[in-house]
Amino acid sequence: MKIRVYYEDTDAGGIVYHSNYLNFCERARSHLFFDAGRSPILEEGHFVAKHLEADYIKSAKLGDVLDVKTSLVEMKNASLTLLQQVYREDEKLFEMTIVLVFIDFAGKMSKIPPMEREFFLAL
Repeated sequence: MKIRVYYEDTDAGGIVYHSNYLNFCERARSHLFFDAGRSPILEEGHFVAKHLEADYIKSAKLGDVLDVKTSLVEMKNASLTLLQQVYREDEKLFEMTIVLVFIDFAGKMSKIPPMEREFFLAL
């Protein structure tokens, strides 16, 4: 997913503020669903972040066009791990792994429904 860096994404020096990389990755995860004509809020529940590890490699700057790439690392019964990388052209700027847990609308961890399993396996 392509993202343009706007003034609101940066600090006073025009460098992307560190927490905005997480926002860019969140937006890219939502777009996985939107691009497939679906909603991230599912009939059975939704995914929540449980754990993430981030590596800030290089800085993005005001006006840059970034590409967020998402791939599946691992899937368990009720959770999945994604790798998300942010690039400026061919230069990797940021990388994180995030563990998402599927919860039902009562707030309980639940098995990932078959349709969602297929959706993420296709990444």
